[in-house]
Amino acid sequence: MNDISIIGTGLWYPDELTTNKEVVDSYNTYVDNFNKENASLIESESIKAKAHSSEEFILKASGIKTRRLIDKKNSLDPTMMRPITKNEDASELSLLARVGIEAAKKAMAKANITADQIDGVILGTSHSGRNYPAVAIEIQEELGIDGYAYDMLVGCSSTTFALSNAFTDIVSGMAKTILVINPEITTPGLNFSNRDVHFIFGDGCVATILQQTNESGFKIIDRKLVTKFSNNIRSDLSYLNRTASNQKTPEELLFYQNGRSVFKEVCPLVAKTILEQLNKNNIKPDEISKFWLHQANGKMIRLIVSKVLGTDSFDEELAPLPMKDFGNLASAGSMFAFDLYNDLSKGEKGVICSFGAGYSIGSLIVEKN
Repeated sequence: MNDISIIGTGLWYPDELTTNKEVVDSYNTYVDNFNKENASLIESESIKAKAHSSEEFILKASGIKTRRLIDKKNSLDPTMMRPITKNEDASELSLLARVGIEAAKKAMAKANITADQIDGVILGTSHSGRNYPAVAIEIQEELGIDGYAYDMLVGCSSTTFALSNAFTDIVSGMAKTILVINPEITTPGLNFSNRDVHFIFGDGCVATILQQTNESGFKIIDRKLVTKFSNNIRSDLSYLNRTASNQKTPEELLFYQNGRSVFKEVCPLVAKTILEQLNKNNIKPDEISKFWLHQANGKMIRLIVSKVLGTDSFDEELAPLPMKDFGNLASAGSMFAFDLYNDLSKGEKGVICSFGAGYSIGSLIVEKN
């Protein structure tokens, strides 16, 4: 049987950069306004004063320097603190479909394939734009792809889980070529008025073509999926909010994480998962030429790679950090790293690994054809 390989990837992201200074200036102005407007409540200790953020805090906490936002103007407006979107309907393509199609066209061009060669579309995301119809089917229709399409959601592991599903479909004989799309329009779910998270996310999308072929690309050697339930990363935004008897504020429904617990619990679990996978395939850690990991936090990535290699000393080119420029791209981050830094020679191996809410971990070992 021919290998199942990644033969093309494509990216979409907003054009305009947003720097840490711009994020901090916006947030600190919001804080000053809040503290002034609520001075009497703060003085009576009914509520707490909000504290300023800083560029130094953001860089130390995350390693992020810039990010791309779908609506920079309103996200950084101290009186707004959120991007402005609109309710979608049948009159036009959805936002997720539009960005997905842009990334898909680039991936198809790199792979040198046309829509009539694609048998299925799988869309994985941590932030679904709607309940139904599936955005994957919308994209399938717009691109003129026959076959099937569906959406799936596994938090920040949605990309690697979707790639694994595509692999399974090809192995089963149901398809030969599959388009995987991972749109992450994260900022509408980000609380820009929360000091601990206002700087984390950027918006972007990645598309990947998997095909059964022996030609050039990255053949998938192995896949490993792990889940372990945790509430430490959570978003409760849902259609159930409309009918809930215990009403929550809009801010309470947005992205939330207990960062310290996530760091403490996820890093060892991810390192253990990768080491077990490498051992099963008789691959030594020092045989891995690239670690394309989930772009959540620079410290997490360095700690995980250190645990896998058994040393704190390694060339940071081994684990690329596009998050410095794009921010945390949720499930799309690992494949952003792959797209931008996949200059391996024939026979060299790499690990694509996503991890996040769930907890969920998806890891793929690939080898350059």
